[in-house]
Amino acid sequence: MNAPGAMAVLVGAMLAAGPAARAQAPATPPAPAAAVLGSGVAAPTGPWTLQSAVDYALKNNLTVRQSELTAQQQQAVQRLNRAAQLPTAGLSGSQGFNFGTNRDPFTNQFQQLNVRSNNFSATAQATLFAGFQLRNTVKQGVLDAQAARIDIEKARNDLSLNVASSFLQLLLAQELIRASEARMGSVQEQVTRSEKLLKAGAVAEGNLLDSRAQLASEERTLVTAQNQRDLAQLALVQNLNLDPATAGSFEVVVPALPDPSQYGAATANALDPNATFELARQRLPEIKAADLRVQSARRGIDIARGAYYPRLTVAGGVQTGFSSVRNQTVRVNGEPIEVPVLQRNPTAPGGYSSSPFVLLSPQTTFQTLPYKFFDQLGDNQGEFVQFNLNIPILNGLQTRVGVQRAQINVQQSELRAEQVTLQLRQTIQQSFADALAAQRRYQASSRQVDALTLAFRNAEIRFNNGLLNGTDFNIARNNLTAAESDMIQAKFEFVFRRKVLEFYEGKPLTL
Repeated sequence: MNAPGAMAVLVGAMLAAGPAARAQAPATPPAPAAAVLGSGVAAPTGPWTLQSAVDYALKNNLTVRQSELTAQQQQAVQRLNRAAQLPTAGLSGSQGFNFGTNRDPFTNQFQQLNVRSNNFSATAQATLFAGFQLRNTVKQGVLDAQAARIDIEKARNDLSLNVASSFLQLLLAQELIRASEARMGSVQEQVTRSEKLLKAGAVAEGNLLDSRAQLASEERTLVTAQNQRDLAQLALVQNLNLDPATAGSFEVVVPALPDPSQYGAATANALDPNATFELARQRLPEIKAADLRVQSARRGIDIARGAYYPRLTVAGGVQTGFSSVRNQTVRVNGEPIEVPVLQRNPTAPGGYSSSPFVLLSPQTTFQTLPYKFFDQLGDNQGEFVQFNLNIPILNGLQTRVGVQRAQINVQQSELRAEQVTLQLRQTIQQSFADALAAQRRYQASSRQVDALTLAFRNAEIRFNNGLLNGTDFNIARNNLTAAESDMIQAKFEFVFRRKVLEFYEGKPLTL
């Protein structure tokens, strides 16, 4: 449940609490700045205070935990954006089998053989320039991550206001129950007195019937107040993420709430709406998050404009391979043979004769052997370095449209930021006006209760003496009941509005 929903429930409970409920549903304030609420604690074993309820809800509420996970996810995206600036590298390997007439990938000769081949490579690539898109994407991710972390504060503030609203709603229902029980006791005494007076013949039977009818009406009012209490208690238990089965034993500490009539002009000046707005604007998480998202949207324009610039990358790698059909020719040296050496002799036939010397000549042969796997990997190794330059000329106006969309996104973000600020100002002004209206209504209701109390006592005396009929007496009682109910509602509305204004100023939510 968000803050507007919680306030709507609170006002609905006020309107349905009694016959004199005439409070108008005021505008609901958004979550104010984060206040010092303490860290999460274990569930109290005794009655709950507002402080302990807020602390426990901040630790266990699923909405807050979901906001924390969203922030962690945004931080992971930020890390990815930073890693995109680093070079990329990888290893690859393949093995293939070819059958029939195939081409040796290393000799380019076609052979009728079965060929097994392997290819291995290691490559790396780095972006040297991309229109500053990578750098601007990193800066945009930083802004988005900061906004996500601030959203956690907003979720905590929304939850704090929801808990405070449910807590005060429960206190209001309990106060109405106590007032209704007190009236029931008075009416029951009146019924008993009327029965005695009827037996003595001092009053007519109609007076007794009117008293019993009034008692039945008060019982119905009490049941209504009890139902409102049970619903308010269930809402508070749900905000705390407790087991609904524990709602029956759930208890809260009833604090001594201040009397709205004690706050005079000095307090009104202390809660000046303009001063409160300036404080809230400086610390309210919604304002900070909206400003960060405006800056992020402006970075989006720089990212979109980066597509106009050329893109320069460099790549390099090492590759090698193996083929099963490739052979290696090896020279083999045999045993040396004796070769006679001739010398010139004019007298010998042919002009030459054998010399006493011989020449040892080595016998050389060539042998074809299989080319070993690792030998081929070493001999077939090659390296490459490559620069790639991509100059955009025309891409279907995608870059231009992307820039226009980014500019529109900036305008939308600025409007949302202005709307958040405007809503904050209006809400603070409305809360201040509602607090003053509740204070004045409480003071008027107090004077009305004092006057109607005297009138009711006079009517009770006349009724007991048989000088007033039961209808007029019940009218006097109902008028007093309506005034008391309206005074109680005005008191709780003033307390809630005042706490909201103090929360905007960064003060703790305490009663």
